[in-house]
Amino acid sequence: MVDLTVELAGLRLKNPVLLASGTCGYGRELSEYFDLASLGGIMVKGTTLRPRSGNITPRIAETPAGLLNSVGLQNPGVKKVIETEIPWLAKQGLGIIVNIAGESPADYAAMAETLDPVAGIDALEVNISCPNVEAGGLAFGTDAKVAADIISWVRAKTKLPVIAKLSPNVTDITEIARAVEAAGADIISLINTLQGMVIDVETGKPVLSRMMGGLSGPAVKPVAVRMVWQVYKAVKTPIIGMGGITTAADALEFIMAGAKAVAIGSATLTNPCAALNVAEGLAEWLVAKGVANINELVGIAHRG
Repeated sequence: MVDLTVELAGLRLKNPVLLASGTCGYGRELSEYFDLASLGGIMVKGTTLRPRSGNITPRIAETPAGLLNSVGLQNPGVKKVIETEIPWLAKQGLGIIVNIAGESPADYAAMAETLDPVAGIDALEVNISCPNVEAGGLAFGTDAKVAADIISWVRAKTKLPVIAKLSPNVTDITEIARAVEAAGADIISLINTLQGMVIDVETGKPVLSRMMGGLSGPAVKPVAVRMVWQVYKAVKTPIIGMGGITTAADALEFIMAGAKAVAIGSATLTNPCAALNVAEGLAEWLVAKGVANINELVGIAHRG
């Protein structure tokens, strides 16, 4: 009765709802709760060139209306992901977006080159919120020039759509968005987590082993919607919005602010069917309001 199909720079999705990287693994566990084909796509867990065991525990801490995490990109490495995860996902009937991370521009380039010919992969999401080890640990995504350089390296090594995932821990998100667009990003996704800290008042020490972590969940949603709004006005590149989405109404805020698709992250940890509920809720909302096509809503908050 309604059309939920969206297209972002050649990435065609049956509906605008994605599973966000980091909270859905590679989809196997969630497939026990619902048919993954009900969603537009999955952004798989952050993947690196070599296997990573992640940070020592504790690396998760609950906060009011949110979650702090400092997992440290635990993953089996790109070779294992290609061998064991992508073939299984390719049979599930949804778009496959591989989130890639690295410690240097060369890491990102090597990841893109390795993944480019792999059957079943529909796009690469470039996590530029990782620390630049070669430059003393500054996150790639906090400097416009460095962010652009990373996207350029990736763009040169793949024909797949390139998604630049932006960090909110910056003074001007539009500066970073313009830079990655100019460098060849086909799509922009935002936001990644906000930096935060929790202190145990009994011990007087930070709860997380790495002191600070990334804040996600409903607490960050107003910040994320604001940044999507700003980036929509600043660039022509299609946007995937994320950050605290738990309901269809939340997703609609992002879409009306300018996102063509949305990704569900932390909500999946408390409700494995959260993304499915959002997709179904969007369809129900469109029917109730007499809207025939989800694309009619993209950016309407900017109109007159």
